[in-house]
Amino acid sequence: MEFLENFFSKYSQELLVKRFRQICVAEAISWLILFTAMIWVRVEPENIFAIIYISVIGSLHGLFFTLYLLLLPSMRTIFKWDDEDTVFSLLAAFFPFATIWIDLKLARFDRE
Repeated sequence: MEFLENFFSKYSQELLVKRFRQICVAEAISWLILFTAMIWVRVEPENIFAIIYISVIGSLHGLFFTLYLLLLPSMRTIFKWDDEDTVFSLLAAFFPFATIWIDLKLARFDRE
């Protein structure tokens, strides 16, 4: 974790928060597109375009998922999350659209 904090320390907090919020939304949108790709492959399993589409979208979703997880330790420091908030944010990465809730509710400076 210290490696990640050292890596992200060269960027301003405002930039990290902005990127985290963008990644939260991008991860949720990419999951929705990935879900449509899964349906397309299920309906037409022999279609080469469906297979290419799900491969590309799956890779992009994996990228956003990984970036979300990499930014979590920095967000914990910036927003002063306790252990419960951090675990909840970590678990939110595994549920569809939960990262949007993290963006709206936990990633704020004016929380109580």
